[in-house]
Amino acid sequence: MLHPYYLPQYLPVMDELIARGESIHFIVYRSEDQQAALDALVGKHKLTVTWVDNEEQALSYYLKAKPTWVVFGNTFANAAKLKGISRTALMQHGIGPKSCYYTVSESDMDVRFVEGDYRLKRLQQLFPTKTFVDTGYAKLDPIIRGVEPGLDIESLGLDPSKPTLLYAPTFYPSSIEKMGRDWPAAFAEYNILLKPHYFSLSKSNYKKQKQLLEHWGRFDNVYLAPVEQANLLPFMASADLLISDASSALFEFSALDKPVVWCDFYHLRWSYRGIFKFRFTNRMDEDLYKYAGVAMHAASYKNLKSVVDEQIASPESFAAQRAKYTYELAGKVDGLCSQRIVDYLLSDEVS
Repeated sequence: MLHPYYLPQYLPVMDELIARGESIHFIVYRSEDQQAALDALVGKHKLTVTWVDNEEQALSYYLKAKPTWVVFGNTFANAAKLKGISRTALMQHGIGPKSCYYTVSESDMDVRFVEGDYRLKRLQQLFPTKTFVDTGYAKLDPIIRGVEPGLDIESLGLDPSKPTLLYAPTFYPSSIEKMGRDWPAAFAEYNILLKPHYFSLSKSNYKKQKQLLEHWGRFDNVYLAPVEQANLLPFMASADLLISDASSALFEFSALDKPVVWCDFYHLRWSYRGIFKFRFTNRMDEDLYKYAGVAMHAASYKNLKSVVDEQIASPESFAAQRAKYTYELAGKVDGLCSQRIVDYLLSDEVS
């Protein structure tokens, strides 16, 4: 596990494997700026862990332990060295519009678990010799099955009688810098859950984002998730509406059939502007535009409030679009995705 936000994708699969009598072992990468969150997650979920500093140490463990399967959340340069020793699987840590969703399949894994028929077909066209299995997106299983209780809104100092907004921006390109300095005051009739990408709170490159987030966290109607609270699921379960930008959270929340407001205003580094705008285009996948209809859009911060108010008043207005795009992007949302993944891992055909 490279980052704390990978874990929620693995946990439902871990629980299903344990329920079937299998043993699980996590390889977790030490990280100076993420260690507190990693330690908290390992302790909370009582994970059996081996800590490593780099891929070489991880590979050394795999070669020595010879597990039946190694399941990765991202690319692994040395995957080919595990051939004949362990079977390897890729379970991408998120869904969304970034092109890396596809390029990670260049890594030499035995199988990749995929979210939906559309993406399976596209991946198969890009990598015709590789094996892809449509299982759906396991991360959402606990909410769909009703085992994720969500947050205790009142214990967070918020008003349970108010509608609850979840603002979950990504770190780059992000809407954070384009939001109003005191925007929570303009949304006083709502609770606001701030759940930024982990990098926004932990990486020195994004210290200005952290300053803004901490400033917003001081408003009475706001709860800012600390870095140790890495799992987005309780926040999604508790929120009535999501505000986000080019983040996989957009599609995860849409898959729950709840309204989303998509911020079209981003802060771009100078190296992504003007004649360098192609870098931004290359970073984003064409799915960003293909699935733009999944939500109502806010072109700028100035019209964000009216868009949010409209969606809170009519949460069903984009229901048909959410259903259509969720089927293509996330696949089946039935709470059984982790079961399908485990069925494959334990099936005789691949053992």
